[in-house]
Amino acid sequence: MTRKPLLAIVTSHPIQYNAPLFQLLTERNRVTCRVFYTWGKSAMADKFDPGFGKVIEWDLPLLDGYDYEVLENTAKERGSHHFKGIVNPDLIHRIDQFGPDAILVFGWAFQSHLKVLRHYRKKKVILFRGDSTQLDQASSIKKTIRSLFLKWIYSHIDVALYVGKNNRDYYLNAGLKEDQLVYAPHAIDNRRFSEDEEERERQALLIREKIGIEKEAFVFLYAGKLEPVKNLPLLLKAFVLSGLGDKAKLVIVGNGVLESRLKSEYESRPGIVFMDFQNQAQMPVIYRISNLFILCSRSETWGLSVNEAMACSRAVLVSDHCGCAPDLVVNDKNGFLFKSEDVDDLKDKLLLAFNNRSRLEEMGKVSLEHIKGFSFGAVAQKIEETVEKRVL
Repeated sequence: MTRKPLLAIVTSHPIQYNAPLFQLLTERNRVTCRVFYTWGKSAMADKFDPGFGKVIEWDLPLLDGYDYEVLENTAKERGSHHFKGIVNPDLIHRIDQFGPDAILVFGWAFQSHLKVLRHYRKKKVILFRGDSTQLDQASSIKKTIRSLFLKWIYSHIDVALYVGKNNRDYYLNAGLKEDQLVYAPHAIDNRRFSEDEEERERQALLIREKIGIEKEAFVFLYAGKLEPVKNLPLLLKAFVLSGLGDKAKLVIVGNGVLESRLKSEYESRPGIVFMDFQNQAQMPVIYRISNLFILCSRSETWGLSVNEAMACSRAVLVSDHCGCAPDLVVNDKNGFLFKSEDVDDLKDKLLLAFNNRSRLEEMGKVSLEHIKGFSFGAVAQKIEETVEKRVL
């Protein structure tokens, strides 16, 4: 009987987009996994999220159903926002005690994670997971310097598990070869968002009523952090320019550094509604208050909220500077793309969606069907196959 490979997974902290994958790998039992959390014990408790501007307590179990260790983080200023924010003196020792055949590292831009890549280069099979793209390019000189640096970084890995087309192009530009790239699509827990459709639609109508939106009103929706990169001033300006304020609603769900400014400028405008941050258990209902979900970021490595909206059978409108755009948006089939920073193009797409309301329900069905290919099952299978191929 062929033995099961041992896989060490190095990642910063528990998040709702990774925990279901770790649970599934454990359940499938083709590889034996142990997750090493590097942020430290503070990541296990409630923590202040600067993007939302508040302490976030996720309402989903993120540590159930898989083996993990929480490492001591001795960084002076702990966090994932800078390179020296994650420092784990015993990380290599703890990984060696586990004795893995392969190591999967999520992100390199932390001192400890880069240390793992450097220490185990050519000693263990190293898989890497990240979703960076080339969409937000710097000047030509900075671009050249960064390209050389990235080629050095990725010379330490054996396989990159790329999430989509833009991410694949990034890895190729960073010097990886075709045979080092394995497609493992960016995913969410599709079932959690798509199940209980009838009940969640009923709850969505209740929320509409609570925030003063009529049952038959057309609703555009954004849900996420109110921070500059999300480009919400562009969306709000486009909505005002569209003249739809008396005919439709734009609902902005979330909190963040721009909240006071945006509310001061737009809360009194016709058709614009602000809601506070909604936790994960409520999000399958929140998406369903809308006819169209919008992600207008000026820079976004992927945009998993688009996955979530699609799993809720919603049509989507997405900036072409979102990494997910070429993979998730089938233009005029399940949604629309618009040119980033182009307020007129965004305004025109808002009007196009509003004037094609009768088509949006069918486009939502296309979204639901399309997103089925972006699943944790597909990711788990690619990880298992890659580890078995490289180790056994």
